[in-house]
Amino acid sequence: MTAPIDERYRSNTSGPRLMVFTLIFVAMTAAGLWAVYDQFAGRTVSFDSRLLAPGALAAVAALLLVYFTADGLRLYFTLRALGHAIPLPAMARLVFINLFFSNVTPMATGGGFAQIWYLQRHGVPLGRATAATTIRTVLAVIFIFSLTPLFLLTLDAFKGESLAGDLGPVLAVLIMLYLGFFMVVLFRTRWLIGPLTRLLRLLHRLHLLGDSRHRRWQFKARREMLRFSVSFGHYLKGPKLYVSLSVFFTFVFLMSLFSFPALLMWALDYEVDYVVSLGLLVVTTFVMYFSPTPGASGISEGVFGSFFRDSLGSGHLILVTVAWRFITIYLGMLIGLVILQRELLTKPKDPR
Repeated sequence: MTAPIDERYRSNTSGPRLMVFTLIFVAMTAAGLWAVYDQFAGRTVSFDSRLLAPGALAAVAALLLVYFTADGLRLYFTLRALGHAIPLPAMARLVFINLFFSNVTPMATGGGFAQIWYLQRHGVPLGRATAATTIRTVLAVIFIFSLTPLFLLTLDAFKGESLAGDLGPVLAVLIMLYLGFFMVVLFRTRWLIGPLTRLLRLLHRLHLLGDSRHRRWQFKARREMLRFSVSFGHYLKGPKLYVSLSVFFTFVFLMSLFSFPALLMWALDYEVDYVVSLGLLVVTTFVMYFSPTPGASGISEGVFGSFFRDSLGSGHLILVTVAWRFITIYLGMLIGLVILQRELLTKPKDPR
């Protein structure tokens, strides 16, 4: 079973396809940085060697270690709660593979698919792999979507902003829909079988699916949905220690992610209100969830520049924006690309 999945994944990660997505990522990133440079930075940019001071580099390296470690452990303990143990070195490689794919594919769909593929190569069944990656995502979403309205309503930085004013009702609806969808996925998975069945029938009537493929997909869709539902129940009933640790490391991961801008500003000798910096990045991350561009490229830089323009001098705005993205995204993507090439050259491990 693993071999066909592995071959299908190889076809979906072909060089030309990845090259197109990567070029889109680079182009959108450049467009976002230009927008910040033109609209918020007063068309000024300067490099500041204080970011390369030994103390600053050591602090960034320490926080980066916490960030990557917590990212791996939040999925690791989710899997342990589901009864699966993945070697920690393999989990570390998955962190970077996910960073690469989730940032070169639109809406981060490739990241989830890459994780499932990788977990299957290490003996985790499809339904359990899907459940684990979805639960990991939902835990982060709950944190971010719960905090976003709080910061929008309480931070002075958002007073008078259209995002918190005119778009307030829209954001509230989006939050409710997003959380509602995940609650259905997690607690009422069977409700999704009917709509999915009708969608496959429609594709069949439109001759987009052949007879044999339609029957096969109908069977697999229902089977995996039921497996997922059972898996989530097992997660909730799993060892409390592992469930608690999966939630704890999700919190640690997010707190480390949201702390990078404050750390960079401290390195540049700004007086930083940590809560304000934290809130600005929480809302930035929230907006990124709805970006259709690969890895929220362009959107993330633009939103970050818009939110932090009052906290940074014009000459430092582009510098901190690029440093923030390089530390949290670009660096991990480069490591992930190297690891991915090595993984594709190795044979998948047979499940026991």
